[in-house]
Amino acid sequence: MPTADLPLLPGQRSARATRAAASTPQASPYASRDATAALLAAGQQARLQRLQAPDMVGTTEAARLAGTTRASIVAWIGAGRCIGLARAQRGWRLPAWQFHPAVFEAVAPVAQALGTHDGWALLQFMETPHGGLGGLTPRQALEQGRRERVLAVAASH
Repeated sequence: MPTADLPLLPGQRSARATRAAASTPQASPYASRDATAALLAAGQQARLQRLQAPDMVGTTEAARLAGTTRASIVAWIGAGRCIGLARAQRGWRLPAWQFHPAVFEAVAPVAQALGTHDGWALLQFMETPHGGLGGLTPRQALEQGRRERVLAVAASH
C-alpha cells in the first residue's frame, strides 16, 4: 500500500498539511524592530528624567548629607553601601532620601539580600510598592522602622 494511502494517526498531519503549515506566515512572538526601539527610547527617557529629579544629588551634596568625603561616597557606591546612578557624562547622582538614618543603615543589607550593587536595580526595588509590605515601598517601610520585614522581602525577591 503506498504511503499516501496509509491512514493518519490522531494528531498526525499529512505531508501536504505539514508543508502548508510551514509556508503560512506565523506571527512573531518578538517585538518588531520599531517597537523595540520605541521601548528602549522610552526607558532611556525615563532614566534621564529620574536622574534630573529634585531628590537626586551629586557626590558633593551626598558627602555633606552623610558627613563624609566625595571619595567615600564613590567607594560606598561600589560596595553597595549607598545607591548611586552613573551619569552618561562623568559623575554620579544619588537619591538624597537614602541618607535618612533608617534607610542608610539598610541599603547595604538590602543590596546583599538582592545580590546586586547595581544602582538602578536598588533604586527600583526601594521605590516600588510591594505587597509583602502592605503596599508600601521598601523606602517607606524603612522610614517607618520595618527594617527586618524589608530585608525579608528583599531576600525573597
